[in-house]
Amino acid sequence: MADKIKLEVVTPERVVANEYVDFVVAPGVEGEVGILPLHAPMITSLDIGILRYTVDGQTEKIAVSGGFLEVRNNKVVVLANAAERGEEIDVERAQKALERARERLTKRTPDIDVLRAELAMRRALNRLKAAGKM
Repeated sequence: MADKIKLEVVTPERVVANEYVDFVVAPGVEGEVGILPLHAPMITSLDIGILRYTVDGQTEKIAVSGGFLEVRNNKVVVLANAAERGEEIDVERAQKALERARERLTKRTPDIDVLRAELAMRRALNRLKAAGKM
């Protein structure tokens, strides 16, 4: 299967993906990383973003919230803090989380943790993008 690369996406709770794919694009902390079959070994940190992969011409999306990616022996392993396939995302819940985060950032009272609110907003936007709602 030199024309495919094995992709495993794992969180502490479950295996999100475990299949042979044509191509992977991951949200590295220094920018997107594209991975084709027979890629050189590497390890990188992941940012909040969309992990995209292609299987037989069909693109799939997974929302990831940080973690690590390793490429070795024609295999991509993603150890994500959190990950959800686009079709699994509860859009209403993500929209409510986005509204809460925006409200916290708009009010900016002294007891609000701004960094936490910004990260919550990024995660909510990311989930909505993966679900195709942005």
